[in-house]
Amino acid sequence: MNTLFLVVVVVQVLAALAIIGLVLLQHGKGADMGAAFGSGASGSLFGATGSSNFLSKSTAVAAGLFFVATLGLTFIGNHHSSQSASVMDGQSAAAPAPAAAPAQQAAPAEPAKPADQSNQIPK
Repeated sequence: MNTLFLVVVVVQVLAALAIIGLVLLQHGKGADMGAAFGSGASGSLFGATGSSNFLSKSTAVAAGLFFVATLGLTFIGNHHSSQSASVMDGQSAAAPAPAAAPAQQAAPAEPAKPADQSNQIPK
């Protein structure tokens, strides 16, 4: 299951990087006006309008792949096996025994009465 999770994460990261790169390669709508006045766009690799269509479709494919990878990660994360990976799993379940209570507790002694201090008062 960890291998599948790792593969889907790698696909998602590669799709995200592809989206970033494809968006940065595209030019805005205002750049088409420069091509009309001979900026040399017609001699590009994809033709006068081919690059925008190719890049737009490639971006849509990368976005779809990213979306599917995200849904896959959500599914894998919610349906993973419920094995606990706690540090305390290897410890024994025995708890320390409580200290033995005394068999018989003595009743609390009466508080000592104060000594008669009337003869100690200076005259």
